[in-house]
Amino acid sequence: MPDFRAETEDGIRLIVWDVPGRSLNVMGLAGLAELEALIDAALADPAVTGIVLTSAKADFAGGMDLAVLAGMQAQGAAGIFEGLMRMHALLRRIERAGMDPKTRKGGKPVVAALPGTAAGIGLELALACHRIIAADAPQARIGLPEIKVGLFPGAGGTTRLSRKLGAMAAAPVLLEGKMLRPVEARDLGVIDEVVAPEALLARAKDWVRGATDADLVKPWDAKGWRMPGGAPYTPEGFMTFVGASAMVNGRTQGLYPAARALLSAVYEGALVPFDTALKIEARHFTSVLTDPTAGAMIRTLFLNKEAQEKGAARPRAEPDRKVARLGVIGAGMMGAGIARVAAEAGIAVALLDATPEAAGRGRAGIAAALEAEVARGRLAADRRDATLAAIAAGADHAALAGCDLVIEAVFEDPAIKAEVLARAAAAAPGAVIATNTSTLPVTSLAAATGRPGDFVGIHFFSPVDRMALVEVIRGQGTGDRAVATALDFVRQLRKTPVVVNDARFFYANRCIIPYVNEGIRLLAEGAGAALVENAAKALGMPLGPLQLTDETSIDLGLKIATATRAALGDAYPDQAVEAVLVWLAEQGRLGRKAGAGFYDYDARGRRTGLWPGLAARFPGPGPGVAAAKERLLLIQVLEAIRAREAGVLTDPAAGDVAAILGWGFAPWSGGPFSWVDRVGAAAALDRARRLEAACGPRFAPPALLAGMAARGATFYPPAAA
Repeated sequence: MPDFRAETEDGIRLIVWDVPGRSLNVMGLAGLAELEALIDAALADPAVTGIVLTSAKADFAGGMDLAVLAGMQAQGAAGIFEGLMRMHALLRRIERAGMDPKTRKGGKPVVAALPGTAAGIGLELALACHRIIAADAPQARIGLPEIKVGLFPGAGGTTRLSRKLGAMAAAPVLLEGKMLRPVEARDLGVIDEVVAPEALLARAKDWVRGATDADLVKPWDAKGWRMPGGAPYTPEGFMTFVGASAMVNGRTQGLYPAARALLSAVYEGALVPFDTALKIEARHFTSVLTDPTAGAMIRTLFLNKEAQEKGAARPRAEPDRKVARLGVIGAGMMGAGIARVAAEAGIAVALLDATPEAAGRGRAGIAAALEAEVARGRLAADRRDATLAAIAAGADHAALAGCDLVIEAVFEDPAIKAEVLARAAAAAPGAVIATNTSTLPVTSLAAATGRPGDFVGIHFFSPVDRMALVEVIRGQGTGDRAVATALDFVRQLRKTPVVVNDARFFYANRCIIPYVNEGIRLLAEGAGAALVENAAKALGMPLGPLQLTDETSIDLGLKIATATRAALGDAYPDQAVEAVLVWLAEQGRLGRKAGAGFYDYDARGRRTGLWPGLAARFPGPGPGVAAAKERLLLIQVLEAIRAREAGVLTDPAAGDVAAILGWGFAPWSGGPFSWVDRVGAAAALDRARRLEAACGPRFAPPALLAGMAARGATFYPPAAA
C-alpha cells in the first residue's frame, strides 16, 4: 500500500499522507518518491487549481524514517549531500508550484492542513507550502526537535524558519527543539492559522480558492527581501548572531556539533540567495551526519530507545497484559506521581495509604498539579477532569480486588515494605504485585508476597510525570507474566522501559551513586565546589554531583551510605564521602528541601550560589578540571561495565538508553557503552589503569573491559559501533 494517496474535488487535489501499519506518519524513500510523483502530476494537470496536503491520521507526521538516515550515512558524505539536495528540489517545486520564475505568476496554491502533531520533516514539508493551517487539537505539538538527538533540521527547515521569523525568534524552535501548541506556533509565526478540527479541510480549500499570485510568493523569493531581525552584518543582526553564538557555546559546552552547524547554516545562509542557502544547509547537515556524535545519539535515542519501547526484552510467549485497573499503595510523592500518569493514560487507579486523609492528600496534590497545567494552557480542562475521575483514594485494601497490577510505593524500609506487600498480595490474589523500590533487592522483597513468580520491580524516577525511563527489575523468582505485565504497563504510560536483573541499586542508581560520590571526593580533596560542578557540566551532565545531592537530599545520601556500609562491612569504600555528608547534616544543611545544602537557597527554594562554608572547610589546591572531568566520566563508565559483567544488564543497548534517560549520562556520547566503542576498549582500559594507580581500586578496570581490549572487541557490532 502507498504512503500517499490523492483525490480531486472541485479542482482541488487532496494529497493524503497515511503510512500503512504505523500510528504516526514518517517519511521514507518510497514516500518521498510517491509524494514527488503526486506533486508533479498535480502541477501538470490543468484541471487542478490547487493542492491540499494533509494526513488521514490524528497527527500529520513525526519525522524522517530512521532507515533513510541510516542509508544516507552508509553512502558517505557524497550520498548524504545528494539525498538532501533531492529533498530540497522536491520541496522547492512545492514552494514554486509551477509559477513562472521571472514573473512569479501562474503557480498553484499549496496548503498544509495539519490535523495534529507536525514534527521534523512534517513541519519542514509544511514550511514549503504557501499556507499552514493547523487544527486546534489539545495534544498537537508543532516543531523541529532534531537538535535534541544530535541533528538539526536539514530538509530546508533551518533556512526557511530562520528567514521566516529571523534568527532570534526562530531560536527556541531551532536551537532548543521546542515543540509548540498550535496556538503558540501561530503566535510565533511558525504557522498561519489555527481552526477547529472539524473545519480544517474546509478552511484549507477555501484558502486555495481565494489565493492570489502574490499569496504564493515566499518572502525570500520577493524582490527586496530582508531578513527579519537583521542580517549578520547589520547592527541588529550582528548583536543577534554574537549572542546566539555565546548561547550555543554556553549550553552545549562544545560537545554537540549540530548546534554549531545549525548556527553556521543560518549565518552563512543569510548572506546568500535562498537556493544557495539550501546548499549550505545541506553541507552542514552532511558534516553533522558523518560525525560520530550524531551516529551515537541516533542509535541510542532513536533506534535503541524505540526497540526498548517496542518490547525488545518482553517475553515473546506472553499474551497482551495491558493494565485496566491499577492499585497504588502509598500516596506520597512517588505513589501519587505513579497514580497520576496511569490515570492520564486512561487506567482506573485505586490510590491507598494508611488513612483516608493521607490518601486524600495525595489525590489533592495530583489535582493541584493538574490545575497548574490547565492554568499554563498545557492541559485541557476535560482531560484534567477525566484524570481525576479515574483516581479513587482511600485506605481500604478491598479496593485492590480486580486490579491487574498493584504497585507498592512506601518508604525504603524493608520491614515496612514487607508488611505492605503481604497485605497487597492477599487483597489482590490475581494481580501482579510490584515494588517501586529504588535500592532494595527485589528478590528479598518478593518473599513477603508468598508468590515470587508474580512479583516484579518497577522503578520509576522522580519526578514521575517528567522522567521517561522506568527500570523493570526481574527478581530471581520473577515469572514471565509479571515481566510482560510491567512492560505493557510502562508502554501504556508512553515511557521507556528497560529490563534489568536484580541487584542492590539495580543499574541506574548503581552508576549514579559513584558519580555523586566522586564529586564529593573531589570537593574533599580541595578541587573546589565550583570546579567540580562545572567539570560535570563540561562533560554534558545535566546536573553537577553536588547539585544532584542537594536535589535528592543529604539525609537520603546518608541513608544510602548507612545501608551500603551495613551490607559491605569492612569492604565499604566510601568513608570519605560519608564524612562530608555527616558534617553537612550536623550543620543543618540537608539539601534543597531544607533551604541549605552544598548550595544556598532563597525563600522560594531557588539556588543562590554555592555555600561559602565549603571553601573554608575544604581548601585547595586540589585536582584540576581535566582530572575532575576524567574521574567523573570514568567512574560512571566503569560501573556500567561492571553491571554488564555481573549480568545486571543483558544488553548494552538498554544500558545506553537507561544511562541517558535515567541520569543524563553525557548524551553526546550515546551512553557509556557507546563511549567505550568510540574511544576504543584499549584506550578506556589505559585511562582506568592510570586512575586506579592514582586514586585507588574504585577505578580498577573490570575483567570484561580488559578482555575486550585484548581482543579489540566492541560492545556493538563493528558496523554499528
